[in-house]
Amino acid sequence: MPRALVTGGAGFIGSHVADRLLKEGFDVHVLDDLSAGFRRNLPPQAVFHQLDINTKSASELVEDTAFDVIVHSAAQMDVRASVADPVFDAVSNITGTLNLLEALRRSERKPRFVYTSTGGALYGDFETPPHAETIDKDPASPYGVSKLAVEYYLAYYGRVHGLDYAALRFGNVYGPRQDPRSGAGVIGIFCDRILDGRPLTIFGKGMQTRDYTYVSDIVNAGWLAATRDLPPPGRLDARAFNVGTMVGTTMLDVAALLQRAAGTELPIEFAGTRQGEQQESFVAIDKARRVLGWEPQVSLADGLSATYEWFADDRLTGAIERP
Repeated sequence: MPRALVTGGAGFIGSHVADRLLKEGFDVHVLDDLSAGFRRNLPPQAVFHQLDINTKSASELVEDTAFDVIVHSAAQMDVRASVADPVFDAVSNITGTLNLLEALRRSERKPRFVYTSTGGALYGDFETPPHAETIDKDPASPYGVSKLAVEYYLAYYGRVHGLDYAALRFGNVYGPRQDPRSGAGVIGIFCDRILDGRPLTIFGKGMQTRDYTYVSDIVNAGWLAATRDLPPPGRLDARAFNVGTMVGTTMLDVAALLQRAAGTELPIEFAGTRQGEQQESFVAIDKARRVLGWEPQVSLADGLSATYEWFADDRLTGAIERP
């Protein structure tokens, strides 16, 4: 039985990835310190290691265990938090990843390392979207800078140490299990506010665009990146793939679509523009189509409806963990 490690596997995206790998017949291990993830997200069949990715124990697990695939989704992923504390963001996203990469360098085993990067924060506001993988990168936030730095390290480890890797540059991922407390998940926050009957807060004028991508489409891209033949490692973008819908949707439109799915007409409150926030972001996906054979399958309307239904059901069960 092939063996996989999912870092951040108690979180939103990581737990869905773990579910898919189990379905595909993998022996799945999850590494998570539960600082942002939840035990209830852990698949019962997975082996759980409650560890911080910056620790020696985490590096020993990676170095000493015969994994065939490592999906690295553990991260500090809040743009606002990265602006407030860039050092913490760098320690979580850069140093933590390097701890794992050094463990792989020391190990005789060479698993495929799939990195969950960002297409929403990597490219900045200096190029007109849709952004292709090869355009100049100039992130608007420390979060985007840290993700880009890790991709440079991946390219280096690929060329020099033979690391077998893929970097997936996700759009704005949404879906069931998204944490409404997280500043990185506006749709989860909107669902929570709708269920509370509270106004929806939009920062800025609401015209900023994002590439909203449903979590099952994200997971399928991860599966293909873990199992397909890839181009040889080379320069930064050689093994990087945008994963999105190639459609930019404004915050105002998302709020309207989600309220339509919920059958509500709550007021919208506007707040000041946030530091580090990109104004236009959606990605070109031609490379993922060509190399991975990947296509998005879930429309925004269907995805928002499914997400709201999950939040509503979760509220009824009283299972969701809130502040």
